[in-house]
Amino acid sequence: MNNGSSTPFTPLPLLKNGHLMTIVPALWNRRLPPIKTPSVDRLFKVKPHVQVLANCHFAEDAKARPTLIILHGLEGSSNTPYVLGLTHKALEYGMNVVRLNLRNCGNTLHLTPTLYNAGLSADLIAVATELIEVDGLKNLFAAGYSLGGNIVLKAAAELGAEGPSMFKGICAISPALDLAACVDSMEKGVNRFYEQRFLIGLKDKIRIKHRLFPSLYDVSKLKYVKTLRGFDDVFTAPDAGCSNAAEYYQKNSAIRIIENAQIPILIITAKDDPIVPFQSFASPKLQAPNITMLTPQYGGHSGFLAHAAEDARRDRFWAENRIIEFCVSQLAQ
Repeated sequence: MNNGSSTPFTPLPLLKNGHLMTIVPALWNRRLPPIKTPSVDRLFKVKPHVQVLANCHFAEDAKARPTLIILHGLEGSSNTPYVLGLTHKALEYGMNVVRLNLRNCGNTLHLTPTLYNAGLSADLIAVATELIEVDGLKNLFAAGYSLGGNIVLKAAAELGAEGPSMFKGICAISPALDLAACVDSMEKGVNRFYEQRFLIGLKDKIRIKHRLFPSLYDVSKLKYVKTLRGFDDVFTAPDAGCSNAAEYYQKNSAIRIIENAQIPILIITAKDDPIVPFQSFASPKLQAPNITMLTPQYGGHSGFLAHAAEDARRDRFWAENRIIEFCVSQLAQ
């Protein structure tokens, strides 16, 4: 396991607090320039009757370029600011980019009768397979944030020895790789603020799913849901084929099988992350030669807003810069 970076993280001084570092970067006015490589909306069939929407930025010589698939976190979308920020950087470095919406996200609730969850690694693998077999792309990378980080790590583990033939590298930023520990954390103190914000969006999705698929979703059950664990017990777990939230968390946490991954992996997580407990990363399973861990003291949850820009091409958003750096280094090998 590699534990270093040539560019250590120096936080914006006022953000040496996990909550502030989580909230402020999400609200930061980045003033991103227009994306030069236009996106094409594309539907990927990942299962019978299930499609996911991606925004694909392909160069004219796409087959000659590496490709980065980006997965957002809980209640995010392909237009979440950190997804767009990483997209800009990847395009600047000559990569194709696929901004992937998880099921139901990005206004796509009509594309599937199912819900989305933290274990949908098969969806990522299906998208990557189509990009390779239909589009002729190679040198694929995947980067996932939070819940999306668990998905990309789970995919790497499930692919096992076949992984390196599909992905050149995997990046996970603040990954929720131990789902039960994350939900435990969300139920404590001021973290209930995050939990309730997530619940608002999740409950709204159930109401829309009820209108689209009335026989599948009982909105009367929403009045009993007060926590994320409660939501997962009532809705997510049954949809994922599990008897309850505990079984869903156990079966779908990447930490359970991460030792099977053979793809080069970069994990970025902060010791002051208020949502993903840092002790989740103490597992000996992560002490593997293919895994690089960057664990600065500060950074919050997917925040990592630095004191200053690194140079003309790399702004304050440190984690995004490390992802590009990792991809470039893997391509050079």
